Amino acid sequence: MDWIWECLETFVGLVRYGIRFLRMLFLSRADSAAKIVALESQLDVSLRSVESKRRFRFSNSFRLLWLILVSCWDGWERVCHAMEPKTAIGWWRRGFRYFWRCISRGRAGRKKNSVELRKLIRQMSVENPLWGARKIHDCLVDLGFDELDVKTIRKYMKKRPKDPSGNWLTFIRNHMDVSWAMDFCIVRTVGFKAFYVFVIIEHGSRRIRHWNITESPSLEWIMQQLREATPFGEGPRFIHRDNDGLYGKDVSKFLKASGVEEVRSAFRSPWQNPYVERFFGSMRREILNHVIILNEKHLRRLINEYVEWYENHRLHQGLCGRRPRAKQNGPAKAGGGKIISIPVLGGLHHRYERCAA
Repeated sequence: MDWIWECLETFVGLVRYGIRFLRMLFLSRADSAAKIVALESQLDVSLRSVESKRRFRFSNSFRLLWLILVSCWDGWERVCHAMEPKTAIGWWRRGFRYFWRCISRGRAGRKKNSVELRKLIRQMSVENPLWGARKIHDCLVDLGFDELDVKTIRKYMKKRPKDPSGNWLTFIRNHMDVSWAMDFCIVRTVGFKAFYVFVIIEHGSRRIRHWNITESPSLEWIMQQLREATPFGEGPRFIHRDNDGLYGKDVSKFLKASGVEEVRSAFRSPWQNPYVERFFGSMRREILNHVIILNEKHLRRLINEYVEWYENHRLHQGLCGRRPRAKQNGPAKAGGGKIISIPVLGGLHHRYERCAA
């Protein structure tokens, strides 16, 4: 039986050597050369890494060699030992991009958009939050910009939320003539006594529709002030107020019964009720911070004088330099007479008038 096993081993060996002979016979010289070059390049990298005792960085020539092997030889993955195949594929992709970048350099591409046009697109998207890219495109075409694409406009538009509704200031401006605002201001006297100043202001003209002072405001008192501010049903469409606990549900019911819709500002958001807040700030800066309040009578006299000056003589920047109540006759002509100074609020402010010549 031993001679049989020896014969089988001899036969298997002959078959193995025969297969190797056939592969060497029919294998092309180019394939052998590529395999030798690939293995020698990796061996050289390994020897340099051992000599330097640190990880060797692949040189540009090594990357270029493997870029050629990946492009021209199908069996490069079988001999890729020094790095992973995906690394060589990444080199090939970078080389492909660099190749097309080089042959495309110097050719005329799409015309670059000017800085002024980009600013104009952004300005249109900011000023018109309800406009989309196509509507801005139509507007620009009407202005003479015919070569723009909708995708280009969408690229330079300001990013905004999905609901492009107007902001709070836009809402107030759109309802300026039919909106009022009410609020309280606390003023303390020399004896540390607190008085509540209640003010109702008209948004459109900045007129003070009603004001009063009390030491202890109540629901009945607030409702009475609202009745005095709206005689014969002359009320606004909207009235803005904060979430002060002094108002209560009865005030809301009274306003609803009067046909007035209340608009509550969010908690800790005084900027949503700006005009009455600005009035209180101006009153403090222009009069209350410069005097010591003695009692209620003294406070009432000062506020009465301030409101009269505020409505009839004070120039308002929000009204383009106009006054809430006084008739506008236009600016006086220079040289039309002598200018006199009239003290207001005890001399804290002055108003100036031109006498007749």
